[in-house]
Amino acid sequence: MSIESPQIELSPPDIEAYRASSSGVEFVHVFDSGRPGPTVMLQALTHGNELCGAIALDWLFKQGLGRTLLPLQGRLIASFANVEAYARFDPVDPHAARCVDEDLNRVWADAVLLGPRDSLELRRARALRPFVDEADFLLDIHSMQDACRPLMVCGLLDKGAEFSRQLGMPGELLIDTGHPSGLRMRDRGGFGDPASPKNALLLECGQHWERSSAVVAVDALIRFLRLTGMVAPDWAAQHLLLPLPAEQRLIRVDQPITALSEDFHFLMPVHGLDVIAQAGTAFAQDGDTVFRTPYDDCVLVMPSMKHGRPGNTMVRLGRLER
Repeated sequence: MSIESPQIELSPPDIEAYRASSSGVEFVHVFDSGRPGPTVMLQALTHGNELCGAIALDWLFKQGLGRTLLPLQGRLIASFANVEAYARFDPVDPHAARCVDEDLNRVWADAVLLGPRDSLELRRARALRPFVDEADFLLDIHSMQDACRPLMVCGLLDKGAEFSRQLGMPGELLIDTGHPSGLRMRDRGGFGDPASPKNALLLECGQHWERSSAVVAVDALIRFLRLTGMVAPDWAAQHLLLPLPAEQRLIRVDQPITALSEDFHFLMPVHGLDVIAQAGTAFAQDGDTVFRTPYDDCVLVMPSMKHGRPGNTMVRLGRLER
């Protein structure tokens, strides 16, 4: 199944003004309030073709971040991550800018970060590692290939879902099984430890290049800063863009479906958060292997329309907890 080229409704902001920083790492800015409090990290451009996070951080800097707008407590880290991939963004082939050598969001295990392997993304992750490890709270802003309602990837633990409930958005919350191809940033260290007070959220704001994804990203960033005590509640209230959802629903993923070969394909049109009502429904095939829904009301989480490669996660299956 080929990927259709969607309409590009967003323009990538020029982030060159944010290259130089006092942190010692390009495009990573640290603002210290001088008062006790948590270290909070805002992350954009984990993938170079996901524009909404860059737009949200650019918006925050233009509100005076680092000048008139400073954290009320603790420290605030603002990071543009995969800037090399982002520099290659081309609306003619927007999918190509996701990464340069490999997925930056699959390299966060110590065995990889501290190992001998090399890639552009690994070098960038190694530079970002001290900031990630210092953070008490992390918001990693993403978007999705398929048109889909925003959803929060809360990690593997219930504490992530509770954190998202405190944030109040979006409407769909996801507890998953991680990625077989590597550890995500949001699951690293204390973020993935049930005994640690550290917590992280990965927000999928909508389709990569829909205008609405940038609105969701800015609104979530404001709410996250308010929740973590970085900004005053009245400042946040003046800038919020969206109402909170009437309810938040939790989807618990229990089965990632990975490609066995390059012949993986879906047997029906699929979209993110589609619900297949009946258990045993065939929804995908890979060679002689037919994939069927394991239970009623099976939720399809972030199905990938990319050409399958062995080991790639093509869709995740989840139960809706009512």
